[in-house]
Amino acid sequence: MKRVAIFGATGYTGFELIRLLLSHPRVRISVLTSEQYSEQPLDQAFPPFRGRLSGAAFGKMEKMLSAGFDAAFLALPHTVSAPVAETLLARRIPVVDLSADFRFRSIPLYESVYAVRHGSPALSAKAVYGLPEVYREALRKTRLAAVPGCFPTAVILGLYPLLAEGLIDPKGIVADCKTGVSGGGRSPSLGFHYPEVEEGVRPYGLPKHRHNPEMDQELSQAAGKKVSVTFVPHLIPMVRGILATCYVMLRPKVSPEAVEAAYRKHYGKEPFVRMCPSGFLPSTKDVAGSNFCDIAFRADAKTRRVVVVSAIDNLVKGASGAAVQCFNLMTGFPEEDGLRAAPLFP
Repeated sequence: MKRVAIFGATGYTGFELIRLLLSHPRVRISVLTSEQYSEQPLDQAFPPFRGRLSGAAFGKMEKMLSAGFDAAFLALPHTVSAPVAETLLARRIPVVDLSADFRFRSIPLYESVYAVRHGSPALSAKAVYGLPEVYREALRKTRLAAVPGCFPTAVILGLYPLLAEGLIDPKGIVADCKTGVSGGGRSPSLGFHYPEVEEGVRPYGLPKHRHNPEMDQELSQAAGKKVSVTFVPHLIPMVRGILATCYVMLRPKVSPEAVEAAYRKHYGKEPFVRMCPSGFLPSTKDVAGSNFCDIAFRADAKTRRVVVVSAIDNLVKGASGAAVQCFNLMTGFPEEDGLRAAPLFP
């Protein structure tokens, strides 16, 4: 049984971590932190989990850094995570970080994208990008996992097999994504306030969303050459979910059958990637509350155009579920522990 801490436990990703870990057979939540809610009683700060968190220590981050636990999840803002990770790793405590602080291989790129100085640049070289479908073996050996952003997860999983197998042109890739308002976090923000979103759809993050360089980094790694994705996110009136529709061009003489074979090769044995059967396309409703990524493609051999569609729950496979999956790999637990729940429907 591993004692785990969740730093930043009262945000949406923190709540989702609690929900998932409460069903984990080999975990006990022992420490929770919150800067905003730590003066409240535990059951008041975490109303959905009343009666389920007894015995967990709850307080501000600085106080809980020296508490007793065996692994830590950091659901903290960017720039805040890095020094916390450094402190915990010095104690030899494995860290799963959900911020962007360790996602980039290039420190100058991170500092350019987020317009900040990196708090612990020496640690970045030790971090493993937390996408198990690509970096499973490396995650088994690391003590620091950097969970991908939600949009990159949907886009990378959709396109990785095609670029890794050299089936598509790395130029001219377009990713059109739709997301629910929970992606904006729990802190009030006018742009993500539901009355402002209801009955409307709007793009945001243009001309370049901060998740765009993350996609480019990982897809370039897959292709073995530079990939630059045209990425446009849209906010739609739902709470959770991401639907990514990606447009790519097949290389000459590549058949739709080769595309299907690439997906079977890369995802045929993956526990959380589901290729949709013929006649079906992904829907955010079909993955809500789960760690699944549903993928489908449609290829036109004449025009060489391929449309790839992927759907995830942005708070689960796009954040907290991926974090638990990484944690399981890092600790040697079965990869599906805490993640076996079926999607919620309706």
